[in-house]
Amino acid sequence: MERSVSARLAFRTIANTKVAMAIAVARDSGYSSFEESLSVVAGGEQVPLTEVPDHHGGRLHYMEFTEPAEVTVEYSATVAGRAEPEEAALADRIRYVRPSRYAESDRLLPTAYAEFDQVHGSDLLQAVRNWVHGELRYLSGSSRGTDGAVETLLSRRGVCRDFAHLAIALLRSKDIPARLAAVYAPGLSPMDFHAVVEAYVDGAWHVIDPTGLAPRESMLRITAGRDSSDTAFLSTVGGSLVLHQLRVTAVVNGDLPGEDAARPMQLG
Repeated sequence: MERSVSARLAFRTIANTKVAMAIAVARDSGYSSFEESLSVVAGGEQVPLTEVPDHHGGRLHYMEFTEPAEVTVEYSATVAGRAEPEEAALADRIRYVRPSRYAESDRLLPTAYAEFDQVHGSDLLQAVRNWVHGELRYLSGSSRGTDGAVETLLSRRGVCRDFAHLAIALLRSKDIPARLAAVYAPGLSPMDFHAVVEAYVDGAWHVIDPTGLAPRESMLRITAGRDSSDTAFLSTVGGSLVLHQLRVTAVVNGDLPGEDAARPMQLG
C-alpha cells in the first residue's frame, strides 16, 4: 500500500518563541520506500530546524524565533509498504497502564468494572471500542483542549481526541496498557490530524478507532504517548503563537481499504 500525506500550517509568533512540531510520519522500520520533504519559511527565509527523536519512531521538529514572525510550514510524505510491528518494552507496558493527565483511569475504575467486569484481553479491547463508539456523539468543536476522559464521559460527546482518551482510561482501568497515537488517516472526513488508541493485548500493540471515521489499515503514525499532552502537532516551549491555518491531506494511492472494526489491526 502506498500513502501520500501532507500538512500546511501558518502561524504568527511573538518574540523569543520556541516551537516544537509533530507532523512528520514516524520513521518506523519496514517501509519499502519513504520519501518526505519539510519546509519552514519566515520572512522569505528558511528557518533552521532541529530534529528531535520522540517515542515510537516519532520525530519533533524544533525551531526558535527571536523576533515576531509569520511562519509557513509545508510537509509532505509518500510511504509505501507497511511498518514492522513494534515490540513493547517493559517500561512502556508500565507507563501506559498508569493514569495520565487526560486519561484518568483511576477515576474511571468503577465505571470500567461496572461495564466490563468479566471481559478481558482482545474481547475487552473490542468491547471498549464499541461501548465508547455507542455512548459518545462525535461533534466538532464540542470539547475544550483541557477536557479529559471524565469530562467526556459526562458530556457524552467530543472529537477524536476525546473518544481516544475515554477508551484509553477504561482500558487502563482493567490493566491493559493503552496509549494515544496521532495519525494521518486517509478516508477521514472532515480531513485533519486524527487520534486513535493503541492497546497492548496478546503480545502486540493493536489499534482501535472508537470514532469509526477512517479505515485503520490506511493510517500512518505520527507519534504516540500517554495522551494528547504527548502528541500535540504544534506546541510552544517558550513564548506564544497564533495558528492561522491548518490544512491536512491523506490519501491512499489506489483503493481505500474497507474497515471491519472487529478485525485485529496494527498501525503500519
